This record gives sequence, structure tokens and C-alpha cells, in this order.
Amino acid sequence: MENKKVKLKIRKGDLVKVIAGDSKGQQGKITEIIIDKNRAVVEGVNMVSKHTKPNAANPNGGIVKKEAAIHISNLALVDPKSGETTRVGRKKNDAGKLVRVAKKSGEEIK
Repeated sequence: MENKKVKLKIRKGDLVKVIAGDSKGQQGKITEIIIDKNRAVVEGVNMVSKHTKPNAANPNGGIVKKEAAIHISNLALVDPKSGETTRVGRKKNDAGKLVRVAKKSGEEIK
């Protein structure tokens, strides 16, 4: 199955809420986006236990908790004005530049 390239409506640094899956209801900032897999890593969300061998950085090894990537279809942008989840639209601002806007409030997304 081939992954289609789609225009992502969320970016690194956006505040998002998980709307589906085990982490449903949790919020966090996007730290990384994996474009070819349509996934994003969100701060403090979708934590997994990773077993690590002892190495120079971690001499004892053991179990490390870290964030795993989550599919972008399970994420919704949080409106900067109201704090609710919203969809993303695009509009030209006063300077004629195309910017992302929250559909619920019409607020520009930084």
C-alpha cells in the first residue's frame, strides 16, 4: 500500500489534542512530524516503555519511557482563542500572505 502525500494542517510547535486512541483527551505540543508516514510525536502523549541496553549515555540500561509517534488523523488542533479543538483553514492576511486560521474562531494560528 502506497502512502499518499497530503498537505498537513498541523506543524511542529502546534498545541494539539488527541481525539482517538489510548491517549484520547490528552493535550501537548508537537515536537516532531514524520511526513512520509503521516505521523507526529506529541510531548507527553502516547508514552511507550523502551528497553535499552547499557551504553555510554545510560550505563545501567533498563526501561525508558518515551513518546511514540501518533497518526495525524487522531490529532486535532487546539484553538488559540477558545481552547477547544478546531479545524484549520487558510486565508490571506492583510499583507497578502497565506496564513492558517482556526475555523471556529477565525483566529490566526501562529
